[in-house]
Amino acid sequence: MRSSGASSLQEQVEDRPKVLLVDDDEVNLMLVSAALSKHGFDVTEASSGDEALRILGGWIQDLVVLDARMPGLDGFETCEELRGMYGLENVPVLMLTGLDDEASIKRAYDAGATDFFVKSNQWSLLAGRLRHMLRAARTQQELIRSRAKLARAQDLARMGSFEWWHHPERGLPFGMELSEEALRVFGSAPDDRLSFRDLLRMMTREERHGLIRGMRQIVRQVFGIAMDVPLSRGVKRNRIIHVEGEPEFGEYGQCVGYTGIVQDVTERHQAEDSIRKLANKDPLTQLPNRRQFNWRAERALEQARRMGHKMALLLIDLDRFKNINDTLGHAAGDELLLEVSMRLRGCVRHSDQIFDGTVEAVGSRFHRALEAVGRLGGDEFVALLPEVEDERDAERVAQRILEALRQPVYVADQEFFATASVGIALYPQDGQTVADLLRNADVAMYAAKDRGRNGSVLYTPNLAVRDREKLELETALHKAIERNELVLYYQPKVDAQSGRLMGVEALMRWRRGDALVPPNEFIPMAEETGLIVPLSEWALREAARQAHEWRQAFGFNESIAVNMPSRMFLRQDLVDLIHEAVKPYGIPHRMLLLEITESSLMKDLQSILPTLHRLNEVGVQISVDDFGTGYSSLQYLTELPISELKIDRSFVNKLGREPKASEVIHLIISLAQALSLRVVAEGVENTTQMNLLRSLQCRMMQGYLISRPMPGADLPAWVAEHVAVPSATAAAEPLALSQAGETHPAASR
Repeated sequence: MRSSGASSLQEQVEDRPKVLLVDDDEVNLMLVSAALSKHGFDVTEASSGDEALRILGGWIQDLVVLDARMPGLDGFETCEELRGMYGLENVPVLMLTGLDDEASIKRAYDAGATDFFVKSNQWSLLAGRLRHMLRAARTQQELIRSRAKLARAQDLARMGSFEWWHHPERGLPFGMELSEEALRVFGSAPDDRLSFRDLLRMMTREERHGLIRGMRQIVRQVFGIAMDVPLSRGVKRNRIIHVEGEPEFGEYGQCVGYTGIVQDVTERHQAEDSIRKLANKDPLTQLPNRRQFNWRAERALEQARRMGHKMALLLIDLDRFKNINDTLGHAAGDELLLEVSMRLRGCVRHSDQIFDGTVEAVGSRFHRALEAVGRLGGDEFVALLPEVEDERDAERVAQRILEALRQPVYVADQEFFATASVGIALYPQDGQTVADLLRNADVAMYAAKDRGRNGSVLYTPNLAVRDREKLELETALHKAIERNELVLYYQPKVDAQSGRLMGVEALMRWRRGDALVPPNEFIPMAEETGLIVPLSEWALREAARQAHEWRQAFGFNESIAVNMPSRMFLRQDLVDLIHEAVKPYGIPHRMLLLEITESSLMKDLQSILPTLHRLNEVGVQISVDDFGTGYSSLQYLTELPISELKIDRSFVNKLGREPKASEVIHLIISLAQALSLRVVAEGVENTTQMNLLRSLQCRMMQGYLISRPMPGADLPAWVAEHVAVPSATAAAEPLALSQAGETHPAASR
């Protein structure tokens, strides 16, 4: 209880208002001080104005009570002095005076007194007056703080308030008052006077007329203001000011003006514009992105459906863009895309405006302004033609695009030619939705690539049928390994002089149902989709298994050549894959010979070379296939760890018909002999070719004259029947005749 009572007493002492009482009359000072103390005030006494100012210089009181008449500094002068002191501007000051004339009262107020009180013995009235002054002072202080906070908030928000009184007939302001914060919004000083005419001078003619029309309509209909006003001139040019206001009404209910706020929202608009650009434009090329393009295409399609005309989409894909990106880097790739985007803009009536309203709101022909080129991603662009007469219009634009892209492009200080493949789809015959048109344009674009690139193709239903068949084939190929549908066929390589078996080449086949899918149908697809990697891994394992089986059956001890794509030689674990393939069957590494085409070898030579050396170290030999069709460097041939060159069938086919073919083959054989390399002629189909090859000192051959590719189970019987024949010619001729009537698959690998 004692503690609680002590706390209550302390709170009462702290809540007692502090009063500085100033009077030169000691008796009066004592009486007033005692009375105020009795009524709950904490009184500090001073007997002169100078003493009062010294006290106030060190401690600010809640209230000051001054005697008007004092020697030296009287109450009026003391009040003037303390009002000039820092922090005492708003301290309540009560003037005690025995004078009740108006001149003294006026002088008290002029000196800065808050109120006055005529001296008397009515102490309760004095205490009540002081408490009223204290409450009023605290209320005023809170109001000052609130105003300061509001001003600070408005300053941070770049906001200010306004009032205007409008002309009853013209509806325009004839009087306007702006707060200091509002003046700062318009770039004016706090003591400036800014009229409505001054604001109009900050605007262009078009902006000015628009504002006046809007204000007249607002005043005429008497509703609230909410508008953004652009300022293109004045101190704060190129700014956007947001205005909000509510009408003020007179005593008869008439609208006499408006009050509200003005706010600088320029940065907000800039941020919104940036967000809209990020949401609707490609960051690299600044072309419409997929979202904005789809919006334009949907509006154009609506108008085409309503007005009964055609529209077209042109899907544009750069040819071999990946080569530039991979060779010169992404910076060069971006540079190329920028140049391409600029050229594409010039091929159509391109509009950079960002649209997100409705076409109907701005006129039936506005859809023509939707025409543009957009970037869907990567090196894929699309052109929107909102209105065309027929497919010939679209084809003309496609040819214009192709011609523009055929001009040389300078990227990273090098000259390039960036061709493209263009697919064209038209509404309504090629699709009823934007998604359908894009899909069919994509089908046509891939058809253009299949036809050699650097061209355009109009979509037809037949293309879609072939595309679906290709998709079905791709899906089935994914499952071919797990379904055990892949098989290897083997074509013997023999020494034409002795008839001895020198090895075989493994050729992949796909048994899909009751038919064999030709290699030229699924191998390119496997390379394109990346399935060639698991197919190649399977081929290595299957060849190793078959070598082991033949070794057990008839003592096979030669090599099986397996075709490998260049991407397999780029793998760091290729040697490990060879280990894993041969280890379960206990066969030596040399029984797997890896073939790579000359063009693939030279394309990625520096990357492939370390892998070739590692393979050579473990005994795996390398054969260069299709030799003579690429661009081999003689210097590299002397350094490469290769064991065999295969003369391409295109040279063999010309033997006996074109004299230069013999010369080329002779050069290849001489080169191989000089480098101590084996030479194999492939595609040998008749005895004329074989005899000419033998005359050119080429002994190893493979082809239909020797044997067609056969399943692994058939090779032992073939070896037993043909390899032991003493004359290769005698052995070959019956073989050739026995296989007559069968066609030659152009792509057997």
